[in-house]
Amino acid sequence: MTFCAGALANAATLNLTPLPQQDSHGNAMVQPIPGQEQNALPSAPVPATQSAVEQQDGAEKTDPTPEYASLSDAVAAQEDVAALEDDRELHCLATGVYFEARSEPLSGQLAVADVILNRSTSGRFPGSVCSVITQRGQFSFVRGGKLPKAPENAQWRRAMAVAQVARKNLWESPAGDALYFHARYVNPNLGRATVATVGNHIFYR
Repeated sequence: MTFCAGALANAATLNLTPLPQQDSHGNAMVQPIPGQEQNALPSAPVPATQSAVEQQDGAEKTDPTPEYASLSDAVAAQEDVAALEDDRELHCLATGVYFEARSEPLSGQLAVADVILNRSTSGRFPGSVCSVITQRGQFSFVRGGKLPKAPENAQWRRAMAVAQVARKNLWESPAGDALYFHARYVNPNLGRATVATVGNHIFYR
């Protein structure tokens, strides 16, 4: 094994640290370290204040209570139509709700909106709401790939509000993960699992 000369020189350096003092019997005397208390006790933890505990608990827990007491309350709380006219995807979603379910109860309108949203995220249909609505052969109210203009009446405003509720996921959908629906008087024999019947529509996945 090869040693560095400098390392050997350092190893051979004498330890010049003075020896500890001894008592009359030859026992080493322990010298206190300056500035250090010999009998220092570990400091006890300071209990958190009640407000701090409540704040911590609030950060870790979420309130499972829905933000709205009913679907009607959620719909009524949405933004006015005029403020959302430039939101094309929302406009397409509301158009689907209006022309497919404007005479249905709110739960039926929400279910239709959720089917459209489910399709846009399923990977089996086009990836945007407007593309889902205008996909050829899917919605009978679409002509030549273009959406009809809905009248600006109370039903249209309600459809816009329902579309907002669906997109924000403010209320649980009665149709769950359904991807298809049709009127109850139609019998297309889809051969798919039925998810729910809401109003005048039957929903499938």
